[in-house]
Amino acid sequence: MGLQWPHLLLLLVIVLLVFGAGRISNIMGELGKGMKSFKQGLSDEEDDARKRHEEQRRAEGQRQLPRDQDPIDVTPRRDEPAATPPRDDEAR
Repeated sequence: MGLQWPHLLLLLVIVLLVFGAGRISNIMGELGKGMKSFKQGLSDEEDDARKRHEEQRRAEGQRQLPRDQDPIDVTPRRDEPAATPPRDDEAR
């Protein structure tokens, strides 16, 4: 069954009579301010977490290789041709 349009309209009229239009407007304004404050609080927490993560990465600095390990050479050699990417019809 559920609520249908006439039921919702009757409920709205009763709420308007009980609270008045001005008070409902104030309630909705306060609700909007609360939602805005909540969203701002969430974004502040995300910004703080992002800053902590960036500071942690900077604090680590570049990782140093152990003294007995040489860096890996990944530059392509001229005698080896570069691999060509697959065509669109081959990728499927």
